[in-house]
Formats: sequence, structure tokens, C-alpha cells
Amino acid sequence: MTDANETYDELAGVVDLFGALTRDELHRALDELAYKQGRDTDETALSAAVEDAVEEYYLVEYEPDSADHTLLTVGPVAFPMLPPNAEDLPHIMDVERRAVDRDALGQQVHERLLGDAARAVNDADADRVEHLLDVSYDLEAWAPVEVEAARARLDEALEDKTAGRQ
Repeated sequence: MTDANETYDELAGVVDLFGALTRDELHRALDELAYKQGRDTDETALSAAVEDAVEEYYLVEYEPDSADHTLLTVGPVAFPMLPPNAEDLPHIMDVERRAVDRDALGQQVHERLLGDAARAVNDADADRVEHLLDVSYDLEAWAPVEVEAARARLDEALEDKTAGRQ
């Protein structure tokens, strides 16, 4: 795995093989993958990459009604790609493919976007505001949700920032 976006897309590719995984299952899958690639697993770097992929919306948390744990699934900005040797993971791991309720997932990610947008605006974090604005467009194309409220807040924050510079 090389640059961050490619790493995140590869993480999304591994998750996509299964539909959704717990964090522990994803770590096990990545351990297996490292072994198949002849590498050692750097647990600290691996955990950081997963958390960063979630932060950037390449992976998103999903809480199905029927489960008592949070799953990770492919997020709206990801272009899932399989890292070398990943195609064997479903045969190695004892994890059934999971179906994801796109409506429920879309609503959960939309709620997260609203919270993230509010924090970015309150923190006057222009880079995060711009990123979340991009995410809002991806989210709307990815799931059956309307994100006008979040987008309007983000657009307004950018306009205020631009107007303040003049």
C-alpha cells in the first residue's frame, strides 16, 4: 500500500469482499493479507490507517438493527480496489458476506456528516469544511439521502471565510 488514498481504497476493497466487517475482523483480514504478501503487520500503523479511512469517509461505521456491534463498510468517497492476494481472504476467513441496508446506512452517514459539518464550521476548519462539502456530493450519489442542510451550512462557512479575506 502506498499513498493514503490508495491505502484507504485498498482497505475499502478488503471490506467490500465481505460487505461489512467488524474492526477486529478487518484487522484479522489485514493480518492474513500481510502474511500472504510476506510482510509483518504493523498494528499501530494499521489501526491508524483504519481510523483515518473512517475519518475521511472511505470506510463508514454501520450499526445494523439486528446486531449488537458496529460494522465497517465501504464509504461514499471510496473507490474499492483489491490489494495483491486479497481475493483469497473470503476462503481463508470464517466470515459470511453481510448485506447492508443502504437506506439505514445512508441515514447513519448523513447524521454523521451533519455532526462533522457542525464541528468543522464551529472550529473554522476550512480544509475540513471543503472536504466535507466534497463528501456531501459523494454521499448524495452513494445513498438515498438528501444532504442540502449540511451542504448549505458548509457552503455558507466557505462563503463567510472567502468574504472575510477580501
